[in-house]
Amino acid sequence: MKDGPDIAQIAALIGDPARANILTALMSGKALTASELASEAGVTLQTASSHLSKLENASLIRVRKQGRHKYFTLGSEDVAHVLEALMGLAAGTGRLRTRPGPRDRAMRHARICYNHLAGAMGTRMYDSLIARDFLRHDGDMLHLTTSGQAFVTQLGLDLETLPSPRTPLCRDCLDWSDRRSHLAGRLGRGLLAHFETLGWVRRVPGSRIIHYSDEGQKCFDQTFPIS
Repeated sequence: MKDGPDIAQIAALIGDPARANILTALMSGKALTASELASEAGVTLQTASSHLSKLENASLIRVRKQGRHKYFTLGSEDVAHVLEALMGLAAGTGRLRTRPGPRDRAMRHARICYNHLAGAMGTRMYDSLIARDFLRHDGDMLHLTTSGQAFVTQLGLDLETLPSPRTPLCRDCLDWSDRRSHLAGRLGRGLLAHFETLGWVRRVPGSRIIHYSDEGQKCFDQTFPIS
């Protein structure tokens, strides 16, 4: 018997088409009901419940109860990072479920990746922060520099109020469509929420797509220039 983690078990759970659809639906960052996820997976509620139980037992998802209702979310940011990387691998090898169209272009431009900005706008923001030394790599770790802290504060984001203190402040996340890094972690989550508060972006209902207003796109371009 080989030593180390059993990746086959996790891979088998993610690899089932219905479960893959359930997990992909939860990449929106929203908490969804079993009925909603059954519809996303194209299976009956009874079958979806069986899939959800398996995913919960493996900590790939978690359950939130509110009154008599149950809502499901991804188990952690780590799960989201794995799914995003698998999407990149699938796209890179031509494993696409639909032909490219307007919706696909919008997803590639800007979308939510669990709780942070992804797509071309996500990688642009990351590249701009790196180029200006607001973010810096120290080995495998990503840090917000002193000048980066000043920049974020000037933007109006209070680092002390960011939720989930056990989550790293900054993390790389491999973008499936651009095949480059975008910003995850508490800072990535906080920046996306701040853009929504400023009115730069809004989430398209029933989708992972992020839509920029004309003024929001202009402000974003000015805030995150690429030389």
